[in-house]
Amino acid sequence: QVQLVESGGGLVQPGGSLTLSCAASGSIFSIYVMGWYRQAPGKERELVASISSGGSTNYADSVKGRFTISRDNAKNTADLQMNSLKPEDTAVYYCRMVVGGLIYWGQGTQVTVSS
Repeated sequence: QVQLVESGGGLVQPGGSLTLSCAASGSIFSIYVMGWYRQAPGKERELVASISSGGSTNYADSVKGRFTISRDNAKNTADLQMNSLKPEDTAVYYCRMVVGGLIYWGQGTQVTVSS
């Protein structure tokens, strides 16, 4: 079994920054893809950013140039640096990892962007 634990969410003013962190523990041999998704009230869960084991990244158009995803393969962690936050970034953010062909999700962390 693999467990994902997210941290770093909270309340921030528009234009501010937050860093989300996700740590994986358990029976891990290798993590193929690490990613962050988000779900706002009344909306479907959407991809925010992902990073492959080789370091290739993919971002939603809405966050390009503002968010940066990174990973530490030795520590089995993935971070999401979020800058220039907007009210429309408000959502529950979920960490997702593909391990051994199986998909694992974190419990989610709330990010609220409001003045």
